[in-house]
Amino acid sequence: MKINIVNIGCFKNLVDSERLMKQLCQQGNEVIFGRSDSYFDVVIINTCGFVSNADDDSIAIIKEYALRKRKNLLGNLWIMGCYSQKRGVALREDVPEVDRVYGNFDWLNIVSDLGMIPHYTYERILTTPKHYAYLKISEGCNSPCSYCLKPILNGPLASYEIKDLVEEVKYLVSLGVKEFQVVAQNLTAYGMDIYGQKKIAELIDRIADVPGVEWIRLHYAYPLGFPLDLLDVIRERDNVCNYLDMAIQHCNTKMLKLMRRGMTREKLEELLYIIRERVPGIYLRTTVMTGHPGETEEDFAELYEFVKHQHFERMGVFAYSHQKGTYNDLHYTDSIPQEVKAKRALSLMNLQKKVYEELNTSLIGSMEKVIIDEKQNNLFVGRGEHSTPMADPKIYIPYNEHIEIGEFYKIKISGVRGKDMNGILIK
Repeated sequence: MKINIVNIGCFKNLVDSERLMKQLCQQGNEVIFGRSDSYFDVVIINTCGFVSNADDDSIAIIKEYALRKRKNLLGNLWIMGCYSQKRGVALREDVPEVDRVYGNFDWLNIVSDLGMIPHYTYERILTTPKHYAYLKISEGCNSPCSYCLKPILNGPLASYEIKDLVEEVKYLVSLGVKEFQVVAQNLTAYGMDIYGQKKIAELIDRIADVPGVEWIRLHYAYPLGFPLDLLDVIRERDNVCNYLDMAIQHCNTKMLKLMRRGMTREKLEELLYIIRERVPGIYLRTTVMTGHPGETEEDFAELYEFVKHQHFERMGVFAYSHQKGTYNDLHYTDSIPQEVKAKRALSLMNLQKKVYEELNTSLIGSMEKVIIDEKQNNLFVGRGEHSTPMADPKIYIPYNEHIEIGEFYKIKISGVRGKDMNGILIK
């Protein structure tokens, strides 16, 4: 059977798609990852439904494949993931070409419905470059953020056991993986459901012990109840990158209360100070939101000045997206015009561009340990320990016959190219 898997959205989704691919290939199917014009017996689209833009992307791609089905260019069209979890059978009413709808993490039922024997496994076929992979340490989330649909779509926190994750890392190392992006909806809550306490520090310490693990990078920490022992692991373990991805969303105490984040500005400032004090040189990646119901011009001005003062090394900005079924949907009105949300977001991103330029300029002449991700024309593209593959600054290096993709090199930063940098191989 010829099967096409199309992944939309987050890297937690990607792990599910990779596991599904492994199961299907093990049972003799030809599986192609990514959008393709070829004929397939079954196309499986793993969707995202986190915000309105993700909804739009998902339904647009579904309708694109529905059109292909009407032209007899594919056999069956199956949908899984967050968007199908959200829409359920109503999705088939809107797009009758869809043959089956599955929820989140439902790849075992897909395998079964294809007439095969399903079994849970951490084994997968990597769709990333072979030197890095995403390690999903838990499903679900218990946090009550007002704007977020994830706990409704994905259910409560469900952590994988430490011993199983360590075995998964060993397996991935055997495939050639050197760099691990550790991901979860709430990374720092890891273990509360199965161990009765937060175990993220122990987990990362155990992963760092695995031979062959060169870099570990942490994504999607949560400020409330942050486990400070994790900072000791980041500081003391050489293969745990001095990097932490932790969304703050806002700084204004009123807004944090409306968002149900459980924080105040004072607590947030104290946590950020502790992180930087205990891990000197750490790069903080954060995410902030503009236009949440109740945000006034004064609230946004406070956020702008806070971001300017904190000088986050990495930052993403999202304009608020109103989602049906959330706490906000039941209690607040989406009253701030979209153009105002977008204008506020753009002003923060313009501020962040200056941070990148200043930071990158300060690095000129410094030496970086860099891993090479790809070759573009006559340039190699790499990253230092402070950059995730997802969205962070890259380093562009002139072609050299001694450079290989997936290997580490000593690179001297030679210039700035906006958000990114130029570098020279040091032999």
